[in-house]
Amino acid sequence: MTALEFPLGLLRAIVVAFGLIWGSFLNVVIYRLPLDLSVVFPPSHCPGCGAPVRAYDNIPVLSFLVLRGRARCCGMRLSARYPVVEALGGALSFAVFEVLVRNEPVLGRALAIYGADLAFCLGLVAAAFIDAEHMYLPDSITIGGVVLGLGTCSLRGMGFYEALLGTVAGFVGVWLPFIVMYRWVRGVPGMGLGDAKLVALAGAWFGVLGAVVVLFAGAVQGTLAALVLYATRGNLEEPKAVREDREALERAAALGDDDARKALADDPLGTAPEPGLLRARLPFGPFLVLACLEFLFLGAWFRGRYFGLFF
Repeated sequence: MTALEFPLGLLRAIVVAFGLIWGSFLNVVIYRLPLDLSVVFPPSHCPGCGAPVRAYDNIPVLSFLVLRGRARCCGMRLSARYPVVEALGGALSFAVFEVLVRNEPVLGRALAIYGADLAFCLGLVAAAFIDAEHMYLPDSITIGGVVLGLGTCSLRGMGFYEALLGTVAGFVGVWLPFIVMYRWVRGVPGMGLGDAKLVALAGAWFGVLGAVVVLFAGAVQGTLAALVLYATRGNLEEPKAVREDREALERAAALGDDDARKALADDPLGTAPEPGLLRARLPFGPFLVLACLEFLFLGAWFRGRYFGLFF
């Protein structure tokens, strides 16, 4: 049996629905993972009153629209992030199918490519939203993605050592100049270790070229976004959760908590940023994620157009 034997319309409907369901689960991951909570237990519940969410109120996107963005149990206003992430899950599932799987004639290989690339996309979405809110990239996503990338490299026409070289190059390419050397020159790291792991993830999936392109494209897009935000708002504020976490540690340190004092000293976010655009802090993860997705879907075209003779 081949992938092309199934009705195209049915396949599209299935992959979109499948992506929407996983997008709904991503909302759980985005909320619970930074809090070190289980992503499987307890089941979904209202963030306001804690009441269990009924199945008919947990239909991706549709339930949010029907309830007009409020919880049925207590009327709490729900974040617009919920339907956005769910819709992203559906859209990315559809994109993986259309761009990377649709023309694959062997069903088993098509399913393997779809499963690996969808997991890659969903992990990136979770990483982007977590970093945007907490300026933190979980190892379970970055390192887990590296392992998955190395294990599935043959699905992308890469050898294991090519993927491993991309992983090392991606990590060192951020860690050495932007963390070690930048800290030596300016006293603070220019990027976080999580960013280095995320570029290593790009290297595991796309090789050295992919790691370089993702880092460069992420930097360009992040810089443009920072300039636009600074021009329109006059400043770049840290995410609210970052400020709240630091204030909680500062209160604990003031009461004599040595662990809190050490955490503040070791954390690059342990002190408030100085005024000015050059000292502002902007989560870089979302822009690296955007660049990863761009390379996933446009990488073949990019390689052929600009690097066909070399890669």
